[in-house]
This record gives sequence, structure tokens and C-alpha cells, in this order.
Amino acid sequence: MVGKNVQVSTADLDVPVPATVPRAYAAPAAGTESQLAEVLAGVVHVEHVPPDSHFFDDLSADSLLMAQFCARVRKRADLPSVSMKDIYRYPTIRSLASALPEPAPAPGPTESPALAPPPEAVAPARAGTPQYVLCGALQLLIFLGYTYLTALVIARGYDWIAGGTSLLDSYLRAVVFGGAVFAAVCVLPILAKWLLVGRWTAQRIRIWSPAYLRFWLVRTLVQMNPLVLFAGSPLYVLYLKALGARIGRDVTVLSKHVPVCTDLLTVGDGTVIRKDAYVTCYRAEAGWIRTGPVTLGKDVYISEATVLDIDTSLGDGAQLGHASSLHAGQTVPAGERWHGSPAQPAGTDFRTVGPADLPMRRKVAYSVTQLLTMLFVYLPLVIGGVDLLLAEAPQLTAFLSDQPPPVTSWAFYRDALAVSFVLFFGSLILGLLLVCTLPRLLHLLIKPDRVYPLYGFHYSVHRAIARLSNNKFFLRLFGDSSYIVHYLRGLSYDLNEIEQTGSNFGTDVKHESPVLSSIGTGTMVADGLSLLNAEYSSTSFRLTRVTIGPHNFLGNQVTYPARGRTGDNCLLATKVMIPVDGPVREGVGLLGSPSFEIPRTVERDTSFDHLRDGDAFRRRLRAKNRHNLITLGSFLLARWIYTFGVLAVGWAMVALYSSWGAVAIALATLLTLVFSVLYTGILERVSTRFRRLVPRLCSIYHPHFWQHERFWKHQAMELRLLNGTPFKGLFWRLVGVRLGRRLFDDGARMPERTLVTIGDDCTLNVGSVIQCHSQEDGTFKSDHSTLGNGCTLGTGTLVHYGVTLGDGVTLAPDSFLMKGEEVPAHARWGGNPAHEL
Repeated sequence: MVGKNVQVSTADLDVPVPATVPRAYAAPAAGTESQLAEVLAGVVHVEHVPPDSHFFDDLSADSLLMAQFCARVRKRADLPSVSMKDIYRYPTIRSLASALPEPAPAPGPTESPALAPPPEAVAPARAGTPQYVLCGALQLLIFLGYTYLTALVIARGYDWIAGGTSLLDSYLRAVVFGGAVFAAVCVLPILAKWLLVGRWTAQRIRIWSPAYLRFWLVRTLVQMNPLVLFAGSPLYVLYLKALGARIGRDVTVLSKHVPVCTDLLTVGDGTVIRKDAYVTCYRAEAGWIRTGPVTLGKDVYISEATVLDIDTSLGDGAQLGHASSLHAGQTVPAGERWHGSPAQPAGTDFRTVGPADLPMRRKVAYSVTQLLTMLFVYLPLVIGGVDLLLAEAPQLTAFLSDQPPPVTSWAFYRDALAVSFVLFFGSLILGLLLVCTLPRLLHLLIKPDRVYPLYGFHYSVHRAIARLSNNKFFLRLFGDSSYIVHYLRGLSYDLNEIEQTGSNFGTDVKHESPVLSSIGTGTMVADGLSLLNAEYSSTSFRLTRVTIGPHNFLGNQVTYPARGRTGDNCLLATKVMIPVDGPVREGVGLLGSPSFEIPRTVERDTSFDHLRDGDAFRRRLRAKNRHNLITLGSFLLARWIYTFGVLAVGWAMVALYSSWGAVAIALATLLTLVFSVLYTGILERVSTRFRRLVPRLCSIYHPHFWQHERFWKHQAMELRLLNGTPFKGLFWRLVGVRLGRRLFDDGARMPERTLVTIGDDCTLNVGSVIQCHSQEDGTFKSDHSTLGNGCTLGTGTLVHYGVTLGDGVTLAPDSFLMKGEEVPAHARWGGNPAHEL
């Protein structure tokens, strides 16, 4: 059986769905057991459900069907609420009925409502359309003014550098100009914060109001500051202090998710905040921006992929495990270790590396070296490269053709096409050679499992390896195809005797050391895998091997630590917290944070196993490879055309610069941004032939899935500048989202845009995802997801496919709402997997 919206045909399935054969019927006991059996019988479409029949083994149900069962039970006032976690813990009607509490009696007319709002809840703020439009217009004017001011500075600097009398003189001028601009763009966000806001306090800001406009401007400048690129450096900590954060000594912050309301952040000595952690000190909910404190004591350890909501704290020596979160009001006592979403006490020690001697002079020397490298190497190279590309290349083509071609001539675009071809494909080849050779050589300078102090030579080498080998372009190019295996091997991944499936890895895989990354044979990985090869203290680090066993399947957004306790034949579900203690899990599935065991697979997901070996597999794999090769070629062609378009705009700017000056630079900047959004947005729609995606249940060896992979490859470019503005809603409409009015999107993602429906006045926080698909082993599934009016998705939340949220629903930060769930109106859910709070 499949979800209510999934269209299934013989062509989709390749084989018929296996029939269900229930065991001999025995009547359930009266009361809750009988009522639950009646509801489940209606879901799985059988006459009777034996009370001891296993949901997955005997009834051939899956998580999608059981989510529908839970939704129907919640609609019954005479039955207690059931969550997906209950389903997996108690997989028969009899055990489930025994474990559930008796339903609460209906309240009398004078009693308080059963579902009272939480203490911190406030009335939703609903801005009018005029206020929404006015805020967007002011944001656009601010951006245009900033663009023109930047163009003026660039024009003056270019003229000054061009006046150099020699190569050395031009280089020195580039150093001075680049250093001045770098200092200005680093200091401007700090000044803007203090002038426009002063000190952040715990408050509520109505979205789209004048106060929100100040918040948006400061947040945008703070997040776009080039000092964010120095995350993991003492310079980054100094930047946060300059913004008002109270940070102690020997604090290491590796996350690039910048705290915005920094005056509300307190961090004690010796604390570590690892990568991909959200500590923003604000959240958006129901039309409001709410700011609040986050307090971290001394020697606190915050692991990867964590979310700390406002009004949270950790005492001295406390720890928060990876893939975990603290909800508003949660406090971890001193010395305790918590994990999960929302977090709960745990006995695991997540701090695995001892301290090292770290004198102040090492920090100073490392920071000064970073600045000098930026000033004397990177900035002059960027300035010189742009000048060579935009100013010197047209002169070269003019010399070859005796006179410079005008912008309106065919020769102008012919030359731009030729230069863009050489530039794009030449950099592609050189870049591929670089990422497959230099990280290997650099790794020879670091010994695995050896503890090194931070901010030294080995730390610089480690960061260089991570930056070079995590190339997003090549991952997007080769991912979702057979060619990703060869690329990862080129990076030095240990893939053993890999079983080629044509979809071994998605397009988003991260690591900290490719040489120390091992994936077992027969393992398939969806998007969002992060391999944690590096372990940190506040003063030291070490690199160690991460090993994922054979015949595993990893869902989306899985963070895998070096001490992961999973072995052979495991299903690691989306956003699962990988256990780092206890026995090695084998032959099971793991779901949730903290994780618990679920069936490794269910009967419906074995429907396509006959396509995974033999002649049928080899024939379909060859066909998939041919299709993916055409997709790969179309991707390169599209990127080449994009490069040509940007280059043509740049050359036109150079041609008009002598008469238009800074206006030409500003206009070229705006045209480039508009072209980027429109070109990639239209290209995405072209990849689907301007048709909406339809729900699927099919094998990964079916052409429907191959076409979906092509759609992923050509997805539109999402500009961070659009976040928090009405223009983000226009972008979503461009790519096919069914969208209501006055959306507030602070940085959400939607892979399947045309399968998403969002109502009026919804709020999407940074890092939230509406994902209308999943892939489990060789099976691909997709369906619609719908958000009603006034819904809020918390920071880092993931909403799966086939989901319906009623009006006014709020999902807490870092939640995972599983496929097929139906959340009633005005409910507040949270957790991983999400349930009613």
C-alpha cells in the first residue's frame, strides 16, 4: 500500500505489490485494543487485524501507512494519541494497547482547554499586504544603494590601480586597495550593528515592521561579513566579541552559522562549538522575531549538527551530543552529558581529545599569518584575475581582430563564447587535477590519531585538505550517478570492492579527511552525509578514520562520527543520531535522536530486489548510465552558457565604463544577479518540460527516477540575499511552489518545489527543509507536502513527503516530521521523530 497521494502503476512498480497474508484471526479484547484494531484494519484494507500480528512483518505495512494510522487515531477522542515511536516500540495491536495510557475524559464546559498554548506562546502577528510590500521596497532600495556605493569604491580603486607605472607598482596598489576594501567590509557590519541596534535584548520584533527592517539589515551584513570565512580561527572569535558576544579564553567556534543577536550569547572559557551548529540567539515564529539568551558555561562541548534555541543554557563542563538540540527553556546542569532532540540525559562522553599546550603567541602568529596571506596573496590574485578576465581579454580579442568589436556585434558574443569555453572547461580540468592530487600530498604531513595543537602548521594543513577536497561543484556534477564512485576514489576514499548501483552517493557529501573515509561494499548514501574525521578540544585536534560498514543505506542529513557503532546491513534513517557507545548495531534500522531500532526493511521495499542483480540489473544499469551521462553533459552545457552570460555582462560593463563609470559596474552587478536567478530558475523548469512533478513509487532503475535525478542536477540557484525578503517568495513561485501570501523565509530549502503547497503567513526558519522524496536502497518515493496558513517550521527542521500540516501548526527546532504525518490545526509538535508536545 502507498500514501493517499501516490500514483502507482505497473510501469512505476516494475512488479506487482506482494499480497498480504495475515495470520489466523483471533478477536481483540474489548476497549482500546478492539478500537485500535478497527482503525488499523481500515488503513491496511483488511477485514480484521489479529491483535498479535506484527505491523511490518505480518501486515506488510510501512512507516507511511502507520503514519496514516497514527493520524486517524489522533482524530478519535475516545483513543489515546499514538506516535511513530510508539509504533516501532510496540509493533502489535496488543502490545500497543497495553502500553498506551487511557484516553483523558473530555473536559467539561467550565474546564480549561485540553490543548492550552505553551507559556511562551503569543498571538500570531499578521502583517498587511501594504506593509509587506513596503518592507520589500525598502529592502530593495537599501540593496541598490549598497550596490552603487560599492561600485563607486571599485571604480576609484580600479582607476588608481590602472595608473601603476610597473608590475610591482600595480601589485602594491592592489595590496593597498584590497586591504582597505577588506577592512571596510569587515568593519561595516560591526558599525551597523552598534549604530542601528545598539545592544540586543530579549524582545519581540514584528516581521515586516520598521524594527524588522533594522534586524534584517544587521543580520544580512553580519552573515555576509568575509570574517565568517575565518570560522575556526581566533579572528572569528574576535569578530563575535566585537559584535557584543561575551566569550572567554580558549574558545573554539567552528560553525559558520553566525550568531546574530550576539549580545545575548555568553560563552565560558575552554568551550568548543563544532561545525554546523546553530546558535543564532533568535527564532522566527508566527509573524514574530523573538530574541533570547543562550548561555554556555566553562569547558562546554557542543557537537556537530546541533541546534540551540533561545532561552537555553549549559552549565560548566556540560556536553551536547551530535544531531541534538535544546528547546526553549531547557538547561543542561553542570557536568552532565545530554543528547537527542529535544535533548535528554545520556551517559556518553562526547569529548574524545585531551588538551594541548596552546600559548597566546601561537594564536597571534596564526591570525597574523591568515591576514597577511589574505592581503598579499588572495586579494591581489582576485583583483588581478578579474582585471585580466574583464579588461585584458577583450583587448586580446581586439588585437586579434584589428579592432574592438562593439557590444551589439556578433563578433563580441563570438569572442565571449570562445573565452568562456576556455575559462570554464579549462578551470574544470585544472580543478579536477588539483582536488585529486594536492589533498593526497598534504595528508602525508599529518599522522592519523595523533593529537596536534590548534593554530599551527598541522592545523593549517588539515583545514586546507578539507577546503580543497569538499568541492561542491564536482560533487553536484558526479553525484547521483555511477561516476561519483570514481571521483571519491580520486579523492582517496577507501571504497573497498564497491558494488556499483548507479546511485551509490548523492550530490552532497562532506568530510574532513578523504584519506580517512571508508565506505563498505554495497552501501548506498543519500544527500547530506557528513563524515566527522576530526575530533576537537578547545586547544587541540586529531584526525581519525571514519568507517561505515557494508550493505548499509544512509538517509538524508546523517552526521557520522568516527566512533559510530554501526556495522553491516543497517538502515540509518534521515536525521538519525548515530550511536557512539553500546554494542555494534547490525541488521537493523536506526531512527530518531536519540536513535532506536526499527525494521531494516519492510515487504514493500523489497518489491524491486529482483532488479539489483542478474541480467536485468546489468541491462538497466547500462541504460541508467547512458541517461546520467546525457544529464551530466547537459549540466556542463548549462554551466558553460551561464559562464558565457556572466562574462558577456562583464565585458559589456568594461565597454561602457569609460562613459558610464560606476553606474556601469552597479548595473552589471544587478544584471548578473537577476540573470543568475532567472536563468537557473527557467532551466529548472525546462528540465521538467514545464510540467509539475507527480508522486512516484518506483525503482531507481526506472526512467522516472532518472528524470528526477536530472531535475536535481539543474535546480535553480538560491541567493542568500533573498532570505528574509518578499523576493524569496517570488523565487519560490518562479520554480513552481504553490505559495500563499506574505511568506517569511529565513533560509529554507525545498528540493521538489512543485510538490510543495504553502499557505498564507507561514514562517520558515533558517536551515528548515521541506523534502518531498526519499530513497531507501533501490526504491524511490515522492509525494506532495502541504502547509496550512500560519505554520512555523523551526530552525533545522525537516518535513518529509506526504505530510499535511493544519493551520497554525508549529514545529520545534531540529524536528523531523516523518512521511505521511497529518498534524492537526494549531498543534505544537517537535522531536526526532516529531510528536505532539
